[in-house]
Amino acid sequence: MKIRSILLGISLAFSLFACAPKDADIQKNIALKLGDKPEVQVTVVEGVATITGLCKDEAFKQQTENIVKGVKGVKSVVNACEIPVANVEPAAAAVIINSDADLDKSVSKLVKDYEGVSATVVGGVVTLSGEIKRNQLQPLMQSVQELKPKKVENKLTIK
Repeated sequence: MKIRSILLGISLAFSLFACAPKDADIQKNIALKLGDKPEVQVTVVEGVATITGLCKDEAFKQQTENIVKGVKGVKSVVNACEIPVANVEPAAAAVIINSDADLDKSVSKLVKDYEGVSATVVGGVVTLSGEIKRNQLQPLMQSVQELKPKKVENKLTIK
């Protein structure tokens, strides 16, 4: 009698499990309901539906999820649908230009290390004049550029 009860309980559980929709059938029903949404794909594993693909906006994403939730046999939904970000060009970096007084002080300190070189600053434009050795030109120009003037006019004569 006990064995018969156990077998009856097992067969009842098996019949209930067999009546549950299979993942393939659930997926097919979802595909039918989403026929007009080819940009999203849905996979079903053990009743859990996972939505992937591109959704044009948040409303589209939510609407798709609601449709999938409404299909018989879906236990839960994982909505991994992505919303593309609009192409926005980054803003140009602000160029900081030092005032003439600050720039003049900085340039004066800098050129005193280069014998025969003088500099003037007018309207943010640094004008270098005098004579310089070839191997000193590039370090001088780079150092002056790092001070962020509007422009550097090179009127130096290379020795």
